[in-house]
Amino acid sequence: MRAVLAGVIGWPVSHSLSPRMHEFWLREYAIKGTYVALPVRRPDFSEALSGLRKAGFSGANVTVPHKESAFALAHTVDAAARTARAVNLLLFQENQYSAFNTDVEGLVLSLRDSLRKMAGRTGRAVVLGAGGAARAATLACDQLGIPEICILNRTNARAGALTRDLSVSVKANLVAGAWSDRQALGPETQLVINATSAGLNGSASPDLSVDSLPRDAAVCDLVYSPLETPLLARARACGLSAIDGLGMLMHQGARSFELLFGVRPTVSMALRAHLESALHNGA
Repeated sequence: MRAVLAGVIGWPVSHSLSPRMHEFWLREYAIKGTYVALPVRRPDFSEALSGLRKAGFSGANVTVPHKESAFALAHTVDAAARTARAVNLLLFQENQYSAFNTDVEGLVLSLRDSLRKMAGRTGRAVVLGAGGAARAATLACDQLGIPEICILNRTNARAGALTRDLSVSVKANLVAGAWSDRQALGPETQLVINATSAGLNGSASPDLSVDSLPRDAAVCDLVYSPLETPLLARARACGLSAIDGLGMLMHQGARSFELLFGVRPTVSMALRAHLESALHNGA
């Protein structure tokens, strides 16, 4: 049986834990395959995909800044990718790319347990950002039954465009707010999600005040390197639930692994410990 070649495309991508995660599962399930990091600049994305396909790769996960470009280049897309207009997995066929978005499912699974204690609340979610990750976060919040979702972005026009694009696809009431509104979060907010890259690799997290959030609120940061961003540290200091990005990474990765290698792996404590160790050791 031919070994399956796959990887993750991004810029930067050296921080990505996806190779360690997928290699963990390849060993666990004794699958003949390889999964590698593929640093690709934005202008080279299309050419790089063609080269990978010709080199025998079966597919690749796609991360910042290529998720929306992958959507534009795809020949077929699944329902989640079509709604989010963002792709985080491409499978390569001879002359085409099949696209998937496993981020929505991954975030829903990551948030579900943490938000269970909020059952019965009718609050809102606040999503920071207006890119592909923010689209996935908005769709995940809708699937979790949150009735109102406020999108905040430094560029108001992008926040407005996102709410217009998704309003026909979700049950929740979508609101585009001004970036300055991030400092006026009140007791009606039950969940805040940072869906920007701010905080990645030690950069500054969004300057968001969480002091006014109710004590049973949760703050989620999709960044996982570092595992505790300044935003999550502030949330913990206020006694709030702090949800790091590792859960979403693992759950979206399980679906990606299934599509790439044909086996649905288990998201286990052993995997989380393996990835946390990699982060602590500067991987």
